[in-house]
Amino acid sequence: MIDFTNATYVKLGAWDPQAASGELAEVMGQNEQILLAFKGMRDSVTFTTKRIIALNVQGMTGKKKDYTSLPYGRVQAFSVETAGSFDLDSELDLWFSGLGKVRLEFNRGVDIRGLGQLLADYCLS
Repeated sequence: MIDFTNATYVKLGAWDPQAASGELAEVMGQNEQILLAFKGMRDSVTFTTKRIIALNVQGMTGKKKDYTSLPYGRVQAFSVETAGSFDLDSELDLWFSGLGKVRLEFNRGVDIRGLGQLLADYCLS
């Protein structure tokens, strides 16, 4: 499992949902659809209609993969921080019951406010 207690997961940029779909096809539910996807160097975080999937690619070859499922129903709170003049990254903090805080950092240009709206739609209903 990914060590989310280590303050930051990965620096993420936009990822093509089609590419994410191919990478996650084996772990997606029948009626589950990808809403937004973000990728770092090797790892990724994908927001679906049912959950957040964090993919941690391990080892030298990258053949070993850890898929961590974070259901929206377990989110107790979330916070979005936009990029500033000197701090070029935006951040998303999520607090999960039973897991604690997960911080995701995004490259400049990611629509963090839109991500906040997505979370409001799926976590607050």
